[in-house]
Amino acid sequence: MWNRGRAAHEAAEAAAAVPAWRSWVSRGERLGSALADLVLPEDCAGCGRAGTVCCAECRSVFDTPELVARGAGTHALTRYRGTARALVVAHKEHRRRGLTGPLGDALAAAVPHLPTARPGPDGTWWLVPVPSRPSAARRRGGSHLLALARRCAATLHADGHSVAVAPALRLAAGARDAVGLDRTQRAANLAGRLRVREDACPPRGTPVVLLDDVVTTGATLSAARAALAGAGVPVGAALTLTAA
Repeated sequence: MWNRGRAAHEAAEAAAAVPAWRSWVSRGERLGSALADLVLPEDCAGCGRAGTVCCAECRSVFDTPELVARGAGTHALTRYRGTARALVVAHKEHRRRGLTGPLGDALAAAVPHLPTARPGPDGTWWLVPVPSRPSAARRRGGSHLLALARRCAATLHADGHSVAVAPALRLAAGARDAVGLDRTQRAANLAGRLRVREDACPPRGTPVVLLDDVVTTGATLSAARAALAGAGVPVGAALTLTAA
């Protein structure tokens, strides 16, 4: 669980030049993923091909991102359909955590090229994952979006960027599953429940990039923007894997 001490620790490291842990995380996550594939090979979550959690062909659906625009400053890598949908659902609902690597890498490839995104004054890119309902996160074995954000950060760092992850939002108990809700219902579902974690925020005025896996109506991202703006944290851009 995130706490004030850890938030301060990560923020301090983000401000330091080339923090040592970032390259360690990048190498460690990739090595761990490779070892897991060798010891416990899985079938591809996109096509069922044996021996890999995500084959090169299925991974390629994110290689040339369409950057589907969903409102000012909101982009998705591709549409929520076919192989992309299968990969997102497997990662989110079926706990296929081996997909964190390829999906996080796909986000990292797009972040520096988002039209409205920008790093902070010191050159650090700040990533804020959209939170899940607490009950959903428990069912899924943890926050899949926080895992994606951390992989995205590790990959960006390996590419030479200064980057930090700020889990600055939390969703209070009482929010319903948003599946099947329209934009108005989703907004009402989030009203008063999407809150800022002051101890995990970047410095006031620092632009951030919101990360999510699917954008449907845009209500969740709008609520996240509003909550962060109220804390003095502007959202430069929002990036999702897919757009429904």
